[in-house]
Amino acid sequence: MKSMKNFKIIPLLFVAAMLVLSGCSLTRTQKGAGIGVAAGGAAGAVIGQASGNTAMGAVIGATVGGVTGAIIGDQMDKQAAEIENEIPGVKVERVGEGIVVEFTNDVLFGFDSYALTAAARSNLNKLVTILNNYPDTDIEVHGHTDSKGSARYNLNLSEQRAEAVTNYLAASNISSTRLTSLGFGESQPKYSNENTTGRDQNRRVEFAITANEKMRREAEQQENTNN
Repeated sequence: MKSMKNFKIIPLLFVAAMLVLSGCSLTRTQKGAGIGVAAGGAAGAVIGQASGNTAMGAVIGATVGGVTGAIIGDQMDKQAAEIENEIPGVKVERVGEGIVVEFTNDVLFGFDSYALTAAARSNLNKLVTILNNYPDTDIEVHGHTDSKGSARYNLNLSEQRAEAVTNYLAASNISSTRLTSLGFGESQPKYSNENTTGRDQNRRVEFAITANEKMRREAEQQENTNN
C-alpha cells in the first residue's frame, strides 16, 4: 500500500514542479491556477522539503487553483514587482499564488548575531510599507543557517533570527495575526555548503507571502461575478 501511495504522488509532484520551475509560455498568474489543480498542500510540503526551499513549499501548499487562483496570482504579481523594485539586495520569486522573498543574513544581521542591523531596519521598513499596502496576505518568516557549527546551535540561531524579523514587523504595525516565525537551522540548504559562497547564501531569512481567507473569499466572489 505504501509503495502505491508513493507511485501516485510522483506524477503529481512532477506536474507541479514543471509548472513552478519551467520557463514555459504560461504567465505566472496562469501557473498559479494550474498548480492548485495539480498539487495542493501535500505536494507543496514535499516539494519544499525536496528542494530545500520551505518557503516555496509553503506557498505551493496554500494554493487554491482555478480561476480564483488566477485572480489571486494577478494581485501577487503587482506586490512582487513592488518588492523587487523598492528593496535592494533581495531575491523575489513569484510562485503560483504567492511570493517568496529571500534576504541573505549579511543584509539583516552581523556575524553570529540575531540583532538587526541599521541596513536591515531600513530594508524591512520598505517591506513593511508594501505589506501594509496588501493587508490581505499572510507572512511566514523562515530562518536558515549554513552547516558550520552544531545542528542544535544552528537551529536556535535560525529561530532567533526569524523571531527578530517577525517581532520587528509586528512592532511596525504588521498585524501579528498575519505573521508566523519558523527556524530550520541547517536542515534546508538551498545552496551548496561545500564552498564559502554557498554557505553565505544559506545563511538567509525567507518570507512566504500567501493569500489570507479574506483575499480568497473576495477572489471567489469576483470569479462568480465574472461568470
